[in-house]
Amino acid sequence: MRECVNGRGRAGGKAWVGWDKPGGARWLNIRRAGRTCGGEGQQYHGQIHLFTHSLIHPLTATPAHYDLLLARCRQLFLAKTHDYGTAWRILRLPSVTDQLFIKANRIRTIQEVGSQQIADSVDEEFVAIVNYCLIALMQLHLPAGTPLDIGPDAVAAAYDHEAAENRRLLLAKNHDYGEAWRQMRVSSITDLILMKLHRVKQLENLGGVAQVSEGVEGSYRDMLNYAVFALILNGA
Repeated sequence: MRECVNGRGRAGGKAWVGWDKPGGARWLNIRRAGRTCGGEGQQYHGQIHLFTHSLIHPLTATPAHYDLLLARCRQLFLAKTHDYGTAWRILRLPSVTDQLFIKANRIRTIQEVGSQQIADSVDEEFVAIVNYCLIALMQLHLPAGTPLDIGPDAVAAAYDHEAAENRRLLLAKNHDYGEAWRQMRVSSITDLILMKLHRVKQLENLGGVAQVSEGVEGSYRDMLNYAVFALILNGA
């Protein structure tokens, strides 16, 4: 037990607080001795069960983090859709790949130089990577003949479908790899994104035909999840 504060009862008793972990949980113990409003000589002893961030298992926390971050990315994407429509539909996949490279390369430059002169933060660039990866995935899977202009409901549905597929992939890989990414540096995640982009460019130069690799879709999905990992590690 640790004495914490002077009490304010009629007899000037004292209050103590202490930490205990009955049954493996974390509790805050509160004791007060001396005269209290309940009568002379009585005491009270209470326990408050504290739910803290540190007690949440990472395998449980990651889906919640993913959902929060994707909701943030989705809100931004749909707001831009409101302003610009679906102008991104004009982009061919190599153009999306180049946009991803621009974002990832800027992140790496800022990490190496240690400063920036443009207001957009590193986290905002990772959010952009998430959304450009989802643009690429939507472009891959929208039916042939889909018009350039798509209504907001259809855009939201396509976005949600691809995001849900990535969530499933993230949970499956976390199960197998034990969330090793939590021990990585954000700079290493940036390098992985750039490495994936180099692979995608190589596949695009080959006409998208791969002999042994997973193809461009798998790389876009991995880059999306890498960007989410970086945002989580940055405390976004």
